[in-house]
Amino acid sequence: MPLVNIEVVYAKETDYRSMSLQVEKGSSIEQAIRQSGILTHYPEIDLSLNQVGIYNEIKTLETVVEEGSRIEIYRPLRLSAMAARTLRAAKQKKLNRRSRVKDRE
Repeated sequence: MPLVNIEVVYAKETDYRSMSLQVEKGSSIEQAIRQSGILTHYPEIDLSLNQVGIYNEIKTLETVVEEGSRIEIYRPLRLSAMAARTLRAAKQKKLNRRSRVKDRE
């Protein structure tokens, strides 16, 4: 059976791994991830919980990979997007107050 060239990537806050490999044409994302061996390097990856995608587009584990596919394994978010925006806004508000106080001095 013909082979296709793909890449499997996973990034932690302090570590990043990219693995290039060949898989059989018609392989699913899950098959490619398992074949890559990345799960042995990062045992915290749980394919029943972690989302996966190809080039920043969420896909299912059953999606068939194509030549040049870049499979990405996503970490769960520590904060929701709304909570992160709220924290950034509060931080900016605090910085603005400090600069106004310094301007008065």
